Amino acid sequence: MQQLLKQLFSNQRYLIRLILPVLVMMMATSLFILPASATGVYQIPGLTADTWILDQADVISRLNEGQISKAFKDLAQETGNEARIVTIHRLDYGETPESFAKGLFSKWFPTAAEQANQALLLIDTVSNGTAVISGDKVKSLLTDSIAQSVAEETLGAALRGGNKYNQGFLDVSDRLVAVLSGKPDPGPPQVIETVKVEGTFTKAEETDQGNATAWVVGLLIAATVIPMATYYIYQVFQQPPSKESEE
Repeated sequence: MQQLLKQLFSNQRYLIRLILPVLVMMMATSLFILPASATGVYQIPGLTADTWILDQADVISRLNEGQISKAFKDLAQETGNEARIVTIHRLDYGETPESFAKGLFSKWFPTAAEQANQALLLIDTVSNGTAVISGDKVKSLLTDSIAQSVAEETLGAALRGGNKYNQGFLDVSDRLVAVLSGKPDPGPPQVIETVKVEGTFTKAEETDQGNATAWVVGLLIAATVIPMATYYIYQVFQQPPSKESEE
């Protein structure tokens, strides 16, 4: 036993050389995974004629995306006023939904004349933070109070009811089309109070976090066990033959 311990401590540098690269790789991965998935204004593609919804967070079904896009296209053809919806999964460090929306609004519509008849709603689906930016011409219709209500009440009601993005954006499009068409503001949807029963199902985000934790723990265990096992196997095969076997 003493001889084994002596061999183990004498070869600690060998073990460190085996474990250290794995630990460094894991630390580097944990540092760069989150920043890589964040989105900056510079990463958003330029505006095209048929861009009415930019769903980078992938929360809107194709059916609803087509329905909303058609409503916004008809609005533009009938009134000259335009509305767009952008979803982002994670913002760059230091960005807020409002700062991001303002930056994107300026990127897509560089001049005051281009901005005049535009309205843009943006949401960050990590925090569900929203922002509504509009040009000077449509502000007489889409006032600041209505814009705030669209973000916090119309969309917010669907999100508070279980992140129902599809229903929320359908409600948003209906209200924006009505307001920007000069019709009376229909207001936010009526919220029916229901008794919430706590379920036992795990949310998708919690599942993803659990899976990520399990992977990290598994890699840490592997990074510790595999080098030690390799070392012991190496020692077994390197041991000189015993006297009995020589005889």
